Amino acid sequence: MLLCGPSGSGKSLLAARSGLPVLRLDDFYKEGDDPTLPLVAESSDIDWDHPDSWDADAAVAAIVELCGTGRTDVPVYDLSLSARTGADTVDIGRTPLFIAEGIFAAEIVTRCRELGVLADALCLSRGPVLTFRRRFLRDLREGRKSVPFLLRRGWRLMRQERTIVARQTALGAYACDRDEAMGRLAAAAAGRCASLRTAA
Repeated sequence: MLLCGPSGSGKSLLAARSGLPVLRLDDFYKEGDDPTLPLVAESSDIDWDHPDSWDADAAVAAIVELCGTGRTDVPVYDLSLSARTGADTVDIGRTPLFIAEGIFAAEIVTRCRELGVLADALCLSRGPVLTFRRRFLRDLREGRKSVPFLLRRGWRLMRQERTIVARQTALGAYACDRDEAMGRLAAAAAGRCASLRTAA
C-alpha cells in the first residue's frame, strides 16, 4: 500500500494509526552532498520536495524485497543533517500488507503495479492552510531545518499544494481525506488476509 500526499498532510500519523507495518520512504532521500540534488528555482536552497532528491530505485528494491521475503535492510536518514546515519532492518513477517509512505510514493505507483506488488495507492489531502500549519510546527519541533528555510519552503509548498495533489493523482494515487484513507486501508488489509486464508 503506497501512501503519499503533500509534506505535513498527516501520512506518518495515519500509517502509525493503521496498525500495519510501515516502510518510511523518506529514509531513501539522497545525502546533502550528492551533486545530483536539485535546487529551488532562483535560489541556492536544495529542493527536497523534488523527486530527484530521492532514490526511487532503492525504494522500489526495498518494497519488492519486503513483499518477497518479509524483510529488508533500509537506511536511517536524519533530515536535520541531510544524511544517512546508519541502517536498520524492516521485518513484516507474514503480514500480508504493509504501508510504504512518503511524499514521493506516487512516483513509483506504476513501477510497483507492473511488478505486481501494489495493493492500493492513496494521496492524503488536508487542505493547504492546515497542511502548512501542521508541517511548520512538526518541522520546527523536530529541528529539521533552519526557521528561515522552513518558512520559505512552507510558503512555497502552500501555494503549490493543489498542483502537488494533482500530480500525485495523475501518477495513479487516489486523493482522499484521513477517514476515507483509513477505510480503504482497512478494506485492503481485510482483502489480503482473506486471500491468505484461502490460499492456506
